[in-house]
Amino acid sequence: MTSPSWSKRSFVTLFMSDLWERFGFYGMMAILVLYFTAPAGNGGLGLAPADSAALVGIYIGLSFMMAMLGGWVGDRVFGPHTATRYGSIILPAGYFVLAIPTTAVTGIGLLLVAVGTAIYKPNLTTMLNLHYQRVRSEREAAISIFYVGIQVSALLAPLVTGFLGERINWHLGFAAAGVTGVICALTYQRGSRHFDTVGTVAVNRASSGEVRQFGLRAAIPALFLLACATGLVPLGLTIAICGAAIILLPFVAYFLLRRHPDLTSDDRRRLTLFLWPLIGSALFWLIAGQDGSMLNLFSLQSTDRELFGFLLPASWLQSATPLFILLAAPLLAWYFKNNGQRVNVAVKFSVGLVIVGASFVIMAGAASLAASGDKVSPLWLLSVYLLHAFGELIIAAVGISAAFEIAPPAFRARMIGVWWLFSALGAGVGSQVVRLTSVIPHTAYYLALGVIVTGFGLAVAYRRNHIAAGIVRPVDVAEVAEEVATPTAHH
Repeated sequence: MTSPSWSKRSFVTLFMSDLWERFGFYGMMAILVLYFTAPAGNGGLGLAPADSAALVGIYIGLSFMMAMLGGWVGDRVFGPHTATRYGSIILPAGYFVLAIPTTAVTGIGLLLVAVGTAIYKPNLTTMLNLHYQRVRSEREAAISIFYVGIQVSALLAPLVTGFLGERINWHLGFAAAGVTGVICALTYQRGSRHFDTVGTVAVNRASSGEVRQFGLRAAIPALFLLACATGLVPLGLTIAICGAAIILLPFVAYFLLRRHPDLTSDDRRRLTLFLWPLIGSALFWLIAGQDGSMLNLFSLQSTDRELFGFLLPASWLQSATPLFILLAAPLLAWYFKNNGQRVNVAVKFSVGLVIVGASFVIMAGAASLAASGDKVSPLWLLSVYLLHAFGELIIAAVGISAAFEIAPPAFRARMIGVWWLFSALGAGVGSQVVRLTSVIPHTAYYLALGVIVTGFGLAVAYRRNHIAAGIVRPVDVAEVAEEVATPTAHH
């Protein structure tokens, strides 16, 4: 059921703009760790593999972590629509900085992309959720369909940027991401006329004093990140401090939100039980966040990529997950729409976690075969990516929908921001534990992570009824109507 203010064209605008934005993200992720590890003589940074993988984890974690700030800006300052538009402008600027043919500006470019993503993603997700406010099964189905369009770009992006980056010039690959970022911004701006006034005004606008306080609190972290991006802070210290912050801040933000005086005791109870899905999201990204780092390096170093005499670029295997998502998303969307109300959130989540945990158990087998120095069949990686596709479809659709559903209207973008913060937690932990691969066998590394995530998925399954019953928030039709009408009144 959709709000009266919406039309099919508004959904298409969100669908197409995110499709182009994801092209840039997945295109950059396909070549980023390879660019970091490539020798300076080949245009890369010449970093050690463990440091490169850790740095990719830090980048992913920062993007997710700053989503909380982006959600606050949408909730309290601009409204989700205006915030999304600003984010779509910052994103291509970052890609084009990365396209400048010098490694000196790499950090600045990554920081701009992270900021743009942090503003764009939580607020675009809020706009999508406003399209499906009342029926959870329809919202989960819509998010799954959304993933179909996203994965078209995610499928094509590594093929384009991978070929340009690995075979011609790394910076040309980043430039391709910038071009699609510009298309994203233009698509969103052009299609926003279909939104009416939905999302144009903050539901709970912050006072000038609150905005000033927000700016003062953000100033020191912003200056530190700028120092890291410009190379003033050594790489090892950057990884350690950023990793620690990414691990700590999700819990700080969660408890601050939970203690907010405008929340009721029932809201706090739901947030307490929602820790299970939040930690599950972190564990999912602990594993899936390594697709573009450890698994990409495994593709480069240990996978037989020769096909009919042509050596496939290592980054091309990054297209496997989106291809599998494209094939599976319509099936899961159909299932969620027709059976979603009969299978509770916790069961879906536990299934997704067990699937993703099993992927690294398989990866342990691949690493064991490769330990002798032989190249292994690409079917190993393809099997892992297949499981990641199913896990992502289940956990993303169910988790984001549930995060939107349990929060009162004035807190929805921030709740989604907390969701991304816990995703950042997974990437942050990954950025630290991945450095263990320089001192322990890769087989043990993959097996340990796989067992941990699978075990947590089974624990969620054991507590499924308690979790599912506790996080349900009754739908208040009057509240929904008021939220839809509020932007019009302010406008």
